[in-house]
Amino acid sequence: MKAGTRQGRSALSSKVADRAGVIVRMAGGLALLALLALPDQAIAGTAGLPAGLPELPSLSESVQHDARSGLALNGYDPVAYRLEGHAVAGDRDYEIVHGGAVWRFVSAANRAAFRDAPEIYAPAFAGFDASAVAQGRVVETDPQQFAIIGSRLFLFRTAENRKRFVADSTLQQMADGQWASVSQTLTR
Repeated sequence: MKAGTRQGRSALSSKVADRAGVIVRMAGGLALLALLALPDQAIAGTAGLPAGLPELPSLSESVQHDARSGLALNGYDPVAYRLEGHAVAGDRDYEIVHGGAVWRFVSAANRAAFRDAPEIYAPAFAGFDASAVAQGRVVETDPQQFAIIGSRLFLFRTAENRKRFVADSTLQQMADGQWASVSQTLTR
């Protein structure tokens, strides 16, 4: 079983997989192997946290993904946006689990680039419509509607939202300011 792959996740219960996402995101793929040896009771609830802290949120809600397939970006390769300049469907042979979602890539090289620096390649605002985030709302996106501004990948629901966001730089500042409160609604 390969750590961080879809095959590895399918062997885990969903509760263990959510906690595995926390560990993997913080410490890399090798931590998943160590987690597999832990009994279920060590993973459940708030085990290992100081008394009085709330249970950790499920990471399955922190990145927009398809609820049935678990795919982030509807299976599109987040690295390809920068390399190809457009949305490119990933291949199931090149998957990794990150942030509670399954990410697909067109090649092993793209998968490795994402694994080594997901903060660079993952879309801003967890893949939710950047113009809606600027208004304090969460709206799902169409991965074909995107813009790369500076070093950040932004996704949008419609071409009109994309056009408006690209034309008005204050919307990016507003979205950045709203994201802390908007993201709080995602992890509950």
